[in-house]
Amino acid sequence: MSQAWAVHVRRARHLRGLERALRLASPIVLLLLWEWAVRAHVLDARFFPAPSSVAGAAVALAKSGELWNDLRVTLVRLFLGFLTGAIPGVALGLAMGLSRWVRAVTSPLIAALYPIPKIAVLPLIILIFGLGDSSKIVIVAIGVFFIMAINTSAGVLQIERIYLDVAKAYGIRGLAFVHRVLLPGALPSLLTGAKVSLGIALILVVAAEFLAAKDGLGYLIWNGWQTLQVEQMYVGLVIVAVLGYVVTIGLEEAERTTLPWLNR
Repeated sequence: MSQAWAVHVRRARHLRGLERALRLASPIVLLLLWEWAVRAHVLDARFFPAPSSVAGAAVALAKSGELWNDLRVTLVRLFLGFLTGAIPGVALGLAMGLSRWVRAVTSPLIAALYPIPKIAVLPLIILIFGLGDSSKIVIVAIGVFFIMAINTSAGVLQIERIYLDVAKAYGIRGLAFVHRVLLPGALPSLLTGAKVSLGIALILVVAAEFLAAKDGLGYLIWNGWQTLQVEQMYVGLVIVAVLGYVVTIGLEEAERTTLPWLNR
């Protein structure tokens, strides 16, 4: 039995290593194909500059400090917006999962407000909060809030009733009940919500920087379009893609560590 288990563990590790290698290799293969297509004139370099040209533009922007400043600004807005939306979203989701009365009150409101394109309310957000960082943080927080509330509520509702009854029988109440029962039980849905909401947050912060900013990755892309610096535009697009990739891989590793029984 122990030998069979050891073989199973080795096979699982081998498969995880292969999976990680493929995840790292697939973007590299895509870049190599892109470079080849431009050099072979399959793609028009005026609209699809080669990765080597984009890398040169990135180096120039990095040396000037513009790239690092724009990246820092976007990450700060993304982080603050995510926290501002995720914390109340999780709190509301926990309450909705526990109480049918809370669900009865909030579910119609969420069903009505969630489908509204968040970027469509950006003019109103700018009118209220101005052109500074606050408007970008708020628009990100709005997008994150609904996703985290919906996923947290679904996660709590999936917890088997027996666990809630046992916790109450042992007198686990208040924050201890949330920390020891609700959050662990809803963790799979929470992590799924975090992956989705971070992707949406990145889209929203970049879109907001298109329209109402003088810095950030969105402004870098928009300015590249306005000045016909296509390589600069692609630098911003590639950095956004890398951020999305890193966030996804990081959360999947966190899920694999915290929820090993769900790994397949």
